[in-house]
Amino acid sequence: MTIPVSISITVDTTARNNSMHWNGVDLNWAYNVLLVSILGRTQCMHRAQDVLHDSLLRFALVNKLKPVKQPHAYLRTVVRSVLADQHRDQSRWTALPENDEEQHGNPVADFGGFAPSAEHLAELNQRLEILQRVLDCLPPRCREVFWLFRVEGFSQKEIAEQLGVGLKAVEYQLARALVDLEAVSTLLA
Repeated sequence: MTIPVSISITVDTTARNNSMHWNGVDLNWAYNVLLVSILGRTQCMHRAQDVLHDSLLRFALVNKLKPVKQPHAYLRTVVRSVLADQHRDQSRWTALPENDEEQHGNPVADFGGFAPSAEHLAELNQRLEILQRVLDCLPPRCREVFWLFRVEGFSQKEIAEQLGVGLKAVEYQLARALVDLEAVSTLLA
């Protein structure tokens, strides 16, 4: 379903020569042409403005490091990237029923009526199973050091004191666990 939308943006013509260009981008074009294009994709003015502003920020950061030769073309590419990022983030959530009786006692309702989608939960479960298998394959001392450091939050020095080993031994065991986890990081990504 397409929602017809008309946008009217007034521009102070006296400021046109200085303030309408920013980092090589014609802001008049950005807010009159590009914003309308984004709005056609998002169907929401607030989201369209957020996408445009996020894109302008990304553009500014890149342009600061190395000036962009074709700012309008580059900005359109950045907009597509921001739209893709937002779509990916939103696809991880699904709306809960709006019926108050169904939400009674539901702790997820406290988070604005959104919960992780079933697909996202299944993906997280698969990742956790892979992670658990890797941790189960570690030697007991290595697994214990990793657990104390990453989960319990102890410092390496505290772990060495608690286990009665040297700091180098803790560093070695932690490095070994991290190397094993890095080896399966492609499966977890």
